[in-house]
Amino acid sequence: MNNIPYICGVTFAPFAPAGSFSQERARQSLRTMKENTNANFIILAPNGLQETPQSEEICYTSAATMTDDELKSMIEYAQSLGLRVALKPTANCKNGTWRAHINFFDEDVPCEPKWGNWFASYMDFQSHYARISQEMGCEMHIAGCEMVMSEHREKEWRQTIAEIRKDFKGLVSYNTDKYQEHNVHWWDCVDVISSSGYYPIDDWENQLNRIEKVVEYYQKPFFFAEAGCMSTVGSKNVPNDWTIRGGIDLEGQADWYQAMFDACEKQSWVKGYALWSWTDRLYVASQAGNHCDYEIFAKPAETVIKRNYSKRK
Repeated sequence: MNNIPYICGVTFAPFAPAGSFSQERARQSLRTMKENTNANFIILAPNGLQETPQSEEICYTSAATMTDDELKSMIEYAQSLGLRVALKPTANCKNGTWRAHINFFDEDVPCEPKWGNWFASYMDFQSHYARISQEMGCEMHIAGCEMVMSEHREKEWRQTIAEIRKDFKGLVSYNTDKYQEHNVHWWDCVDVISSSGYYPIDDWENQLNRIEKVVEYYQKPFFFAEAGCMSTVGSKNVPNDWTIRGGIDLEGQADWYQAMFDACEKQSWVKGYALWSWTDRLYVASQAGNHCDYEIFAKPAETVIKRNYSKRK
Protein backbone atom coordinates (compact mmCIF):
# COMPACT_ATOMS: atom_id res chain seq x y z
CA MET A 1 0.00 0.00 0.00
CA ASN A 2 1.38 3.39 -0.99
CA ASN A 3 1.82 5.83 1.87
CA ILE A 4 1.15 9.55 2.18
CA PRO A 5 2.34 12.12 4.72
CA TYR A 6 -0.02 12.23 7.69
CA ILE A 7 -2.76 14.83 7.25
CA CYS A 8 -3.55 17.08 10.20
CA GLY A 9 -6.02 19.08 8.19
CA VAL A 10 -8.91 21.51 8.28
CA THR A 11 -11.33 22.56 5.55
CA PHE A 12 -10.91 26.33 5.33
CA ALA A 13 -13.78 28.63 4.31
CA PRO A 14 -15.67 26.13 2.14
CA PHE A 15 -17.68 27.61 -0.75
CA ALA A 16 -16.36 31.12 -0.07
CA PRO A 17 -17.93 33.64 -2.47
CA ALA A 18 -16.01 36.14 -4.57
CA GLY A 19 -14.30 38.78 -2.48
CA SER A 20 -13.90 36.65 0.62
CA PHE A 21 -10.27 35.69 0.17
CA SER A 22 -9.20 39.22 -0.74
CA GLN A 23 -10.01 40.38 2.80
CA GLU A 24 -7.23 40.58 5.40
CA ARG A 25 -9.58 38.91 7.88
CA ALA A 26 -9.37 35.73 5.81
CA ARG A 27 -5.59 35.63 6.12
CA GLN A 28 -5.78 36.43 9.81
CA SER A 29 -8.28 33.61 10.23
CA LEU A 30 -5.98 31.19 8.44
CA ARG A 31 -3.07 32.17 10.67
CA THR A 32 -5.26 31.69 13.74
CA MET A 33 -6.38 28.30 12.46
CA LYS A 34 -2.81 27.10 12.05
CA GLU A 35 -1.76 28.39 15.47
CA ASN A 36 -4.84 27.16 17.36
CA THR A 37 -5.06 23.68 15.83
CA ASN A 38 -1.48 22.87 14.80
CA ALA A 39 -2.83 21.87 11.38
CA ASN A 40 -0.38 21.17 8.57
CA PHE A 41 -2.89 20.83 5.72
CA ILE A 42 -5.96 22.64 4.39
CA ILE A 43 -8.63 21.86 1.86
CA LEU A 44 -10.04 24.73 -0.17
CA ALA A 45 -13.41 24.01 -1.80
CA PRO A 46 -14.37 26.21 -4.77
CA ASN A 47 -18.11 26.30 -5.29
CA GLY A 48 -19.75 25.07 -8.48
CA LEU A 49 -23.47 25.78 -8.68
CA GLN A 50 -26.28 24.18 -10.64
CA GLU A 51 -29.89 25.30 -10.32
CA THR A 52 -31.40 21.99 -9.18
CA PRO A 53 -30.29 18.35 -8.80
CA GLN A 54 -31.51 17.74 -12.36
CA SER A 55 -29.73 20.70 -13.99
CA GLU A 56 -27.03 19.88 -16.52
CA GLU A 57 -24.85 22.98 -16.24
CA ILE A 58 -22.45 23.82 -13.42
CA CYS A 59 -21.43 27.46 -13.04
CA TYR A 60 -18.20 28.41 -11.27
CA THR A 61 -17.74 31.97 -12.57
CA SER A 62 -20.47 33.84 -10.68
CA ALA A 63 -20.12 35.99 -7.56
CA ALA A 64 -20.98 32.87 -5.54
CA THR A 65 -17.51 31.48 -6.23
CA MET A 66 -14.11 32.86 -5.25
CA THR A 67 -12.21 34.24 -8.22
CA ASP A 68 -9.24 32.35 -9.60
CA ASP A 69 -6.87 35.14 -8.59
CA GLU A 70 -8.20 35.10 -5.02
CA LEU A 71 -7.88 31.35 -4.85
CA LYS A 72 -4.32 31.37 -6.16
CA SER A 73 -3.35 34.11 -3.73
CA MET A 74 -4.79 32.17 -0.79
CA ILE A 75 -3.03 28.97 -1.86
CA GLU A 76 0.24 30.87 -2.07
CA TYR A 77 -0.32 32.42 1.35
CA ALA A 78 -1.20 29.09 2.95
CA GLN A 79 1.94 27.56 1.51
CA SER A 80 3.99 30.45 2.90
CA LEU A 81 2.68 29.46 6.35
CA GLY A 82 3.93 25.93 5.83
CA LEU A 83 0.50 24.45 5.06
CA ARG A 84 0.04 21.77 2.45
CA VAL A 85 -2.96 22.46 0.21
CA ALA A 86 -5.60 20.37 -1.54
CA LEU A 87 -8.35 21.67 -3.81
CA LYS A 88 -11.79 20.07 -3.68
CA PRO A 89 -14.04 21.71 -6.30
CA THR A 90 -17.54 20.88 -5.11
CA ALA A 91 -20.86 20.94 -6.97
CA ASN A 92 -23.83 22.30 -5.06
CA CYS A 93 -27.47 23.05 -5.88
CA LYS A 94 -28.75 26.62 -5.74
CA ASN A 95 -32.14 25.44 -4.50
CA GLY A 96 -30.52 24.00 -1.38
CA THR A 97 -30.83 20.31 -2.24
CA TRP A 98 -27.85 18.34 -1.00
CA ARG A 99 -25.44 17.45 -3.82
CA ALA A 100 -25.78 13.72 -3.05
CA HIS A 101 -29.18 13.87 -4.78
CA ILE A 102 -27.87 15.06 -8.16
CA ASN A 103 -29.28 12.36 -10.42
CA PHE A 104 -30.62 11.58 -13.91
CA PHE A 105 -32.23 8.68 -15.74
CA ASP A 106 -29.73 5.95 -16.52
CA GLU A 107 -31.30 5.58 -19.97
CA ASP A 108 -31.30 8.73 -22.08
CA VAL A 109 -34.82 10.00 -22.68
CA PRO A 110 -35.64 12.74 -25.24
CA CYS A 111 -36.45 16.09 -23.64
CA GLU A 112 -35.07 14.96 -20.27
CA PRO A 113 -31.74 16.05 -18.74
CA LYS A 114 -28.93 13.56 -19.24
CA TRP A 115 -25.90 12.19 -17.39
CA GLY A 116 -23.75 12.78 -20.47
CA ASN A 117 -24.42 16.52 -20.53
CA TRP A 118 -23.94 16.84 -16.78
CA PHE A 119 -20.64 14.96 -16.72
CA ALA A 120 -19.35 17.09 -19.61
CA SER A 121 -19.98 20.19 -17.51
CA TYR A 122 -18.60 18.51 -14.39
CA MET A 123 -15.38 17.51 -16.18
CA ASP A 124 -14.92 21.10 -17.36
CA PHE A 125 -15.42 22.28 -13.75
CA GLN A 126 -12.88 19.82 -12.39
CA SER A 127 -10.33 20.38 -15.15
CA HIS A 128 -10.40 24.12 -14.61
CA TYR A 129 -9.37 23.70 -10.99
CA ALA A 130 -7.00 20.83 -11.76
CA ARG A 131 -4.98 23.30 -13.83
CA ILE A 132 -4.90 25.66 -10.84
CA SER A 133 -3.89 22.77 -8.57
CA GLN A 134 -0.98 22.03 -10.90
CA GLU A 135 0.05 25.66 -11.38
CA MET A 136 0.07 26.35 -7.65
CA GLY A 137 1.81 23.16 -6.57
CA CYS A 138 -1.09 21.73 -4.57
CA GLU A 139 -0.45 18.38 -2.96
CA MET A 140 -3.80 16.85 -3.84
CA HIS A 141 -6.82 17.37 -6.05
CA ILE A 142 -10.08 15.90 -4.73
CA ALA A 143 -12.41 15.22 -7.64
CA GLY A 144 -15.67 15.92 -5.85
CA CYS A 145 -17.58 15.43 -2.64
CA GLU A 146 -20.49 13.20 -1.58
CA MET A 147 -21.91 12.70 -5.08
CA VAL A 148 -23.72 9.58 -3.90
CA MET A 149 -26.36 9.22 -6.62
CA SER A 150 -23.75 9.54 -9.36
CA GLU A 151 -21.18 7.11 -8.03
CA HIS A 152 -22.64 4.10 -9.86
CA ARG A 153 -21.73 5.83 -13.16
CA GLU A 154 -18.33 4.18 -13.08
CA LYS A 155 -17.36 4.84 -16.70
CA GLU A 156 -17.96 8.58 -16.39
CA TRP A 157 -16.10 8.83 -13.08
CA ARG A 158 -13.11 7.02 -14.54
CA GLN A 159 -13.17 9.45 -17.46
CA THR A 160 -13.35 12.38 -15.03
CA ILE A 161 -10.32 11.17 -13.08
CA ALA A 162 -8.44 10.61 -16.35
CA GLU A 163 -9.23 14.17 -17.47
CA ILE A 164 -7.98 15.57 -14.16
CA ARG A 165 -4.73 13.65 -14.55
CA LYS A 166 -4.09 15.32 -17.89
CA ASP A 167 -3.75 18.63 -16.06
CA PHE A 168 -2.64 17.66 -12.55
CA LYS A 169 0.34 15.45 -11.72
CA GLY A 170 -0.09 15.24 -7.94
CA LEU A 171 -2.26 12.97 -5.81
CA VAL A 172 -5.87 12.54 -6.94
CA SER A 173 -8.64 11.55 -4.54
CA TYR A 174 -12.42 11.52 -4.34
CA ASN A 175 -14.46 12.25 -1.19
CA THR A 176 -17.39 9.84 -0.90
CA ASP A 177 -20.02 10.26 1.77
CA LYS A 178 -20.31 8.52 5.14
CA TYR A 179 -21.45 4.89 4.96
CA GLN A 180 -20.67 4.81 1.21
CA GLU A 181 -17.00 3.78 1.19
CA HIS A 182 -17.83 0.20 0.14
CA ASN A 183 -20.21 1.32 -2.62
CA VAL A 184 -17.59 3.05 -4.79
CA HIS A 185 -16.17 0.48 -7.22
CA TRP A 186 -13.60 2.65 -8.97
CA TRP A 187 -11.20 3.39 -6.11
CA ASP A 188 -8.45 1.75 -8.13
CA CYS A 189 -8.26 4.80 -10.41
CA VAL A 190 -7.47 7.30 -7.62
CA ASP A 191 -4.33 7.60 -5.50
CA VAL A 192 -6.07 8.21 -2.17
CA ILE A 193 -9.45 7.02 -0.87
CA SER A 194 -11.28 9.61 1.20
CA SER A 195 -14.68 9.95 2.79
CA SER A 196 -16.77 12.09 5.10
CA GLY A 197 -16.40 10.90 8.70
CA TYR A 198 -19.64 11.89 10.36
CA TYR A 199 -20.18 8.81 12.52
CA PRO A 200 -22.01 8.60 15.85
CA ILE A 201 -19.77 9.01 18.88
CA ASP A 202 -20.29 5.38 19.94
CA ASP A 203 -20.04 3.82 16.46
CA TRP A 204 -16.55 4.76 15.29
CA GLU A 205 -14.90 1.38 15.79
CA ASN A 206 -17.71 -0.44 13.99
CA GLN A 207 -17.51 1.87 10.98
CA LEU A 208 -13.72 1.80 10.87
CA ASN A 209 -13.81 -2.00 10.76
CA ARG A 210 -16.10 -1.74 7.72
CA ILE A 211 -13.95 0.85 5.96
CA GLU A 212 -10.77 -1.13 6.62
CA LYS A 213 -12.01 -3.90 4.33
CA VAL A 214 -12.28 -1.41 1.48
CA VAL A 215 -8.81 -0.01 2.13
CA GLU A 216 -7.31 -3.50 2.27
CA TYR A 217 -9.02 -4.55 -0.96
CA TYR A 218 -7.83 -1.55 -2.98
CA GLN A 219 -4.49 -1.13 -1.21
CA LYS A 220 -4.76 2.66 -1.25
CA PRO A 221 -4.03 5.28 1.43
CA PHE A 222 -7.10 6.62 3.23
CA PHE A 223 -8.05 9.80 5.11
CA PHE A 224 -11.22 11.55 6.17
CA ALA A 225 -11.58 14.50 3.78
CA GLU A 226 -14.33 15.76 6.08
CA ALA A 227 -15.11 15.01 9.71
CA GLY A 228 -16.97 17.11 12.22
CA CYS A 229 -19.68 17.54 14.80
CA MET A 230 -21.78 20.57 15.73
CA SER A 231 -21.74 21.99 19.25
CA THR A 232 -25.47 21.32 19.49
CA VAL A 233 -27.25 19.01 21.92
CA GLY A 234 -27.65 15.65 20.18
CA SER A 235 -25.18 16.29 17.37
CA LYS A 236 -22.61 13.84 18.76
CA ASN A 237 -25.10 11.06 18.02
CA VAL A 238 -26.00 12.24 14.49
CA PRO A 239 -23.07 14.45 13.47
CA ASN A 240 -24.07 14.36 9.81
CA ASP A 241 -27.38 16.13 10.52
CA TRP A 242 -26.77 19.85 10.08
CA THR A 243 -30.49 20.55 10.59
CA ILE A 244 -30.59 19.32 14.18
CA ARG A 245 -31.77 21.99 16.62
CA GLY A 246 -31.20 22.19 20.34
CA GLY A 247 -29.18 23.91 23.03
CA ILE A 248 -25.44 24.50 23.03
CA ASP A 249 -23.30 21.47 23.86
CA LEU A 250 -19.64 22.49 23.68
CA GLU A 251 -18.47 19.49 25.69
CA GLY A 252 -20.44 17.09 23.53
CA GLN A 253 -18.61 18.39 20.46
CA ALA A 254 -15.25 18.03 22.22
CA ASP A 255 -16.13 14.52 23.38
CA TRP A 256 -17.05 13.53 19.83
CA TYR A 257 -13.69 14.70 18.49
CA GLN A 258 -11.81 12.84 21.19
CA ALA A 259 -13.79 9.67 20.46
CA MET A 260 -12.91 9.99 16.78
CA PHE A 261 -9.21 10.48 17.50
CA ASP A 262 -9.14 7.61 19.99
CA ALA A 263 -10.75 5.19 17.55
CA CYS A 264 -8.71 6.24 14.53
CA GLU A 265 -5.39 6.19 16.39
CA LYS A 266 -5.83 2.43 16.75
CA GLN A 267 -5.96 2.08 12.95
CA SER A 268 -2.61 2.66 11.27
CA TRP A 269 -4.27 2.84 7.85
CA VAL A 270 -6.12 6.07 8.74
CA LYS A 271 -3.76 8.75 7.45
CA GLY A 272 -5.50 11.81 8.85
CA TYR A 273 -8.39 14.22 8.60
CA ALA A 274 -9.51 17.51 7.10
CA LEU A 275 -11.93 18.69 9.77
CA TRP A 276 -15.14 20.56 8.97
CA SER A 277 -14.64 23.45 9.23
CA TRP A 278 -12.98 26.86 9.81
CA THR A 279 -14.54 30.10 8.62
CA ASP A 280 -12.79 33.06 7.04
CA ARG A 281 -14.95 35.35 9.26
CA LEU A 282 -14.10 34.52 12.85
CA TYR A 283 -16.56 35.40 15.56
CA VAL A 284 -15.31 37.01 18.78
CA ALA A 285 -13.66 34.28 20.84
CA SER A 286 -15.61 35.20 23.99
CA GLN A 287 -18.84 34.49 22.08
CA ALA A 288 -17.87 30.95 21.02
CA GLY A 289 -20.35 29.54 23.52
CA ASN A 290 -23.19 31.11 21.54
CA HIS A 291 -22.36 29.17 18.38
CA CYS A 292 -23.92 25.74 17.90
CA ASP A 293 -22.46 25.06 14.45
CA TYR A 294 -19.56 22.94 13.14
CA GLU A 295 -17.05 25.72 13.73
CA ILE A 296 -14.41 24.89 16.33
CA PHE A 297 -12.73 28.25 16.96
CA ALA A 298 -12.34 29.01 20.70
CA LYS A 299 -14.45 25.99 21.68
CA PRO A 300 -13.24 23.08 23.82
CA ALA A 301 -13.06 20.97 20.65
CA GLU A 302 -10.30 23.24 19.39
CA THR A 303 -8.13 22.26 22.36
CA VAL A 304 -8.83 18.56 21.72
CA ILE A 305 -7.83 18.96 18.08
CA LYS A 306 -4.61 20.82 18.83
CA ARG A 307 -3.61 18.25 21.42
CA ASN A 308 -4.13 15.38 19.02
CA TYR A 309 -2.58 17.11 16.01
CA SER A 310 0.45 18.06 18.12
CA LYS A 311 1.16 14.35 18.68
CA ARG A 312 1.80 14.06 14.95
CA LYS A 313 4.39 16.85 14.77
